[in-house]
Amino acid sequence: MNLSLAAAFLLAIIAPGATLETLWEGGVFTEGPAAAPDGTIYFSDITGSARSREAGHIWRYDPRDGTVRIYRSPSGMANGIAFDEQGRMIVAEGADFGGRRVTRTDMASGRSETLAAVHRGRRLNSPNDVTVDARGRIYFSDPRYVGEEPVEQPVQGVYRIDPDGSLHLVIADAGKPNGLAVSPDQKTLYVAATDNGATGALPPGISAAPGRMAILAYDLAPDGTAKFRQVLVDLAGRGYADGLTVDRAGNIYCGCGPLGVRVYSPGGSELAHVPTPAPATNVEFGRGDDRRSLYVTAGGGLYRLRLKSEGF
Repeated sequence: MNLSLAAAFLLAIIAPGATLETLWEGGVFTEGPAAAPDGTIYFSDITGSARSREAGHIWRYDPRDGTVRIYRSPSGMANGIAFDEQGRMIVAEGADFGGRRVTRTDMASGRSETLAAVHRGRRLNSPNDVTVDARGRIYFSDPRYVGEEPVEQPVQGVYRIDPDGSLHLVIADAGKPNGLAVSPDQKTLYVAATDNGATGALPPGISAAPGRMAILAYDLAPDGTAKFRQVLVDLAGRGYADGLTVDRAGNIYCGCGPLGVRVYSPGGSELAHVPTPAPATNVEFGRGDDRRSLYVTAGGGLYRLRLKSEGF
């Protein structure tokens, strides 16, 4: 893509004069921003045993007054967060002394239930990211990056939880799946393949060979099954993809670690690039009057970028 064309796409997506706003800094490793039906933003702080003695938190940011407060602590080492059509909070709880499960919380009562923790008699690896399709089916990724707990699953896969509560392995060929997003037409499941080559910390001076680093596109069938279609964006040698979201036009927004926030067309062309002060972990749009705001987690902070595009 030539510079003039890239600039044109950038102007079409980013609001005039918009800069990345710092909303809050004070976490250890922030992740998983998600907009609740009332417009408040929830995000995870993965403290991690190697970083902190804290037990993980979910924070709540209110765009109306700018306040940030703890919503839940300990969080079960919450990572990805999503809300379903009933306004219930769905959380992927990871390993490293976390829950290693997917939970759902009724926001009115505060009561939570476990949706998935075991597949075929074995504990999940470390649920990482979560998304919900138009039929209310929940998809979550289950890699392992940190934690001393045994890795019990034969693959690092993507699973689907149906409304009847049944759990299904739908993707086993992504390598090491991370961020997830469903296209607006419900025909594509995007998967960030982020294979760092290890399932936990390595001794000092020892490094692993990374595997696939890419954004993958899977054909998503009406029955919720997924079939690999293509490597949409290959990031090998340049960086990695983490959390994903989409706008109403189907463009894909990626927290791409040291590459900042990247925006890609449904065909994989890069449309925009927004640097972040620390490696970008995840992205999500606001709701209602805030639907043109892109919330970004990076390092230990929460940031916001005003856009022309609207989140889906």
